[in-house]
Amino acid sequence: MKKIMMYTLSTCPWCKKAKSFFAERNIPFEFTDYDKASRDEQHRIMEICSSYGEGMSFPFVMIGSDVVVGYNPEKYQKLLE
Repeated sequence: MKKIMMYTLSTCPWCKKAKSFFAERNIPFEFTDYDKASRDEQHRIMEICSSYGEGMSFPFVMIGSDVVVGYNPEKYQKLLE
């Protein structure tokens, strides 16, 4: 199974939906709430997101080597197949 990592905001409803998408399907994932991270961690997250050329938008979902910015269950499902 592909590794799933998300960068999210703790107050973002779309981020909560993205987390629920994977949790409801019992798909393991990791996440970091950007707004609760230390300044150093926030800087690291910005560098990671920028390295994909996607800018800073949440949720930022990495499925294997692919990135989906925003809540997009159809893309999540397709990348998991």
